[in-house]
Amino acid sequence: MSAPELDVRKALRHLKRDPRLVPLIAQHGQPTFRPERNTFRALSESILYQQLSGKAAAAIFDHFLDLFPGRRFPTPGHLLTVPFGKLRAAGLSTQKATYLLDLATKFCDSTIQPRKFSKMTDNEISEHLIQVKGIGQWTADMFLMFALNRPDVLPVGDLGIRNGFRKLYGLRKEPSPEKMIAIAEPWRPYRTVASWYLWRVVES
Repeated sequence: MSAPELDVRKALRHLKRDPRLVPLIAQHGQPTFRPERNTFRALSESILYQQLSGKAAAAIFDHFLDLFPGRRFPTPGHLLTVPFGKLRAAGLSTQKATYLLDLATKFCDSTIQPRKFSKMTDNEISEHLIQVKGIGQWTADMFLMFALNRPDVLPVGDLGIRNGFRKLYGLRKEPSPEKMIAIAEPWRPYRTVASWYLWRVVES
């Protein structure tokens, strides 16, 4: 079984059947999803950016790249040669430095095997990734959406998605995961693209 491909135009034709999404699609246009071929980099960045503002995370990421010749993103093996103290000096918390090294270790010992992702379901990939310290369901969902461009991901643990549902449907409080899944059922198999529009609801 090969991984499903994200066809954005086909997704939009499907999502326009929902009258609530039609004005959002007209207002915000067609999203662009570009796969990230370097899975180690994608997962490392997701760890570095966790629970930080974009500006703060970008500054730390910049200092992190300074640790490597030519500021090229390291391979897992190269990262494991960097002393822990240097990672801390670059601005990484003890926790995040530990998470990154655990990720690199699991790439090196083949606990994480990106070459198998194309044959795996979204749930299988999530379970595979959650073995890494610091990677939970939210990080796995973001990776599935923006690195692998899987077409049918609904990140119910994301605050922006919850607020998007609440605002779009005029709900008094944040909906439960079960309610969001039920509302989004007609969006299958393109919930990734629908989620992109839910984030736009919150921004507007």
